[in-house]
Amino acid sequence: MAQTGPDSELLRRIAEALERLAPAPAPVAALDAADAFIWNAEGPSLEPVPEVSRVDISLLRGVDRVRDILIDNTARFARGLPANNALLWGARGMGKSSLVKAAHAAINAPLPAKSADRLILIEIHREDIESLPRLMGLLRAQPRRALIFCDDLSFDHDDASYKSLKAVLEGGIEGRPRNVLFYATSNRRHLMPRDMMDNERSTAINPSEAVEEKVSLSDRFGLWLGFHNCSQADYLEMVEGYAAHYGLKIGKEALHAEAIEWAATRGNRSGRTAWQFIQDLAGRLGQTLD
Repeated sequence: MAQTGPDSELLRRIAEALERLAPAPAPVAALDAADAFIWNAEGPSLEPVPEVSRVDISLLRGVDRVRDILIDNTARFARGLPANNALLWGARGMGKSSLVKAAHAAINAPLPAKSADRLILIEIHREDIESLPRLMGLLRAQPRRALIFCDDLSFDHDDASYKSLKAVLEGGIEGRPRNVLFYATSNRRHLMPRDMMDNERSTAINPSEAVEEKVSLSDRFGLWLGFHNCSQADYLEMVEGYAAHYGLKIGKEALHAEAIEWAATRGNRSGRTAWQFIQDLAGRLGQTLD
């Protein structure tokens, strides 16, 4: 017989209070809803992205070598073969994040729309890196393979969240799930500001050991793919590729002259500069970029 009276009411209230204090169960990821998601650490939840903002991989010029390496690494991962976490580092605007998104699309392109073999791309924001172990734990139980992608990853002074990243990339008792790979982009090769590392050297009892923990973060990435400032020839090749792809009605000589002037006013030649010029040019020509 169920207990009644003041004592049972008190027990019921205690039980309800404990339920409210208990952590929410891990969200069930509906990974068949899309091929791309954004990780919402506060939810926590995986929010589907119906259409990823990206460019076709054929339009990424001047990065042929790193493009081929990343495509090969991603293809091996998609086939269930060993593959490395990748750090794409270097010059601003040279297509680091564009290459990650384009590689994901290129691997999925030949596969049927609803195939379970299609790779998932999950973007995690820099400020949510501390929740990365939870995300990887959630994906570990899923059958589909996932690329976790963090754009513009770096760590500042007194930022200890890099330890979470170190633990899940290669360390920890569980290790990285076999169905998960981590790609990151950064302007810094070692993900830490140079003055931070220099300060560690100058103030530590053993300078080399003090810096080692921070530098070793980059060592967790099996692939270091460097992106460097492009030459004028590479820049013009990018501009020509975009113009041809979108059918912009302008002669080659005029295209080059305007593109060079545009880069000069920006003080920079890069893939991003080329794309910004193409957007300006298309607008002036009254053409859309569809």
